[in-house]
Amino acid sequence: MLTVAMLPQHDEVTEAMTKFSFTISATDGNARRGVLRTAHGDIQTPAFMPVGTAATVKGMTPEQVDATGADIILGNTYHLMLRPSAERIHALGGLHKFMNWHKPILTDSGGFQVMSLAKLRKITEDGVTFQSHIDGSSHHLTPERAIAIQHMLGSTITMAFDECTPYPATEDEAAESMRLSMRWAERSRMAFMEREGYGIFGIVQGSVYEELRVESAKALREMNFHGMAIGGLAVGEGQELMFEALDYTVPHIAADTPRYLMGVGTPEDIVGAVERGIDMFDCVIPTRSGRNARAYTHHGVVNMRNARHMDDMEPLDASCHCPVCTHYGRAYLHHLFRADEMLGPILLTWHNLFYYQTLMRELRDAIAKGALAAYAARFRATYNPDEKEA
Repeated sequence: MLTVAMLPQHDEVTEAMTKFSFTISATDGNARRGVLRTAHGDIQTPAFMPVGTAATVKGMTPEQVDATGADIILGNTYHLMLRPSAERIHALGGLHKFMNWHKPILTDSGGFQVMSLAKLRKITEDGVTFQSHIDGSSHHLTPERAIAIQHMLGSTITMAFDECTPYPATEDEAAESMRLSMRWAERSRMAFMEREGYGIFGIVQGSVYEELRVESAKALREMNFHGMAIGGLAVGEGQELMFEALDYTVPHIAADTPRYLMGVGTPEDIVGAVERGIDMFDCVIPTRSGRNARAYTHHGVVNMRNARHMDDMEPLDASCHCPVCTHYGRAYLHHLFRADEMLGPILLTWHNLFYYQTLMRELRDAIAKGALAAYAARFRATYNPDEKEA
């Protein structure tokens, strides 16, 4: 068993005197089974974080998300600073109290949203000035401000502020962007307020260029982050290039550090990334797909708008024990989407999140048994990634 205890921390309002620590209990090839201990509870890894960007996992109550088996959810600095504002959430008792979620919360620093959503961006050494995509108001976000916002929110895991390099990018463009992110990472680490049970993760950048990824990972290791994220992937490069980037990046991240692949992904992406040593994931896919009639099952993707489900009273996934598969048939789910009833997206989101947590539990069990290769082979043999609408 491999254990790493993080820096000693002092929290004036600590929920639990728990050191932020990561313990690996089993390995299978490059894959790891572990637990990340935090002030807000333990996170079993490999773990999937449902995305609660604006202090809500769309269509779900926190109690429902908890019941799917999620140990942690993700919130977002960019969206919450715009509304209702970090200051307001802090005054109301912090993000956990505000949204009634008492388990860990990781907050994305906002770098990706500044790239993908904000208008009229101007990037300087100091930070980013941009206009809100909501009302056009002007904002200035620096590493120090991003960390301060996450502190006000009460984030269990804070993310360093970075520039998410767009794809495609030339090697020179990727190098300039990555090195700026490394300078911002150092400022983020210095701005982080040490508290018992709370941590901050650095973010490896470098696009699809091996030397840049290695340079970034090595630079971040010197900054003593509590965990390491791999950013700038799943932005259009495709699964093959993403897996190649993991193959040459992961070996340069300390083995006793939790590894988080940002914005990933599909079940196929997750299985392949776990095989390569990734411990944590987040993605909007299960919730967004639920709103668009796409269900994830042990046999692959099912499109509930398809007419073939019209008279089918069988459950969505016969091997799933979620409330949706237990109580409702495919015909009813098909009807809800055809009738544009809001219950359809709610039920399918509920099922998808339950399926993702089941997938993570199965992966953890397979690693613990030394049977990941067999599990992955069965998964790939039976999983159909797409059912076209007909």
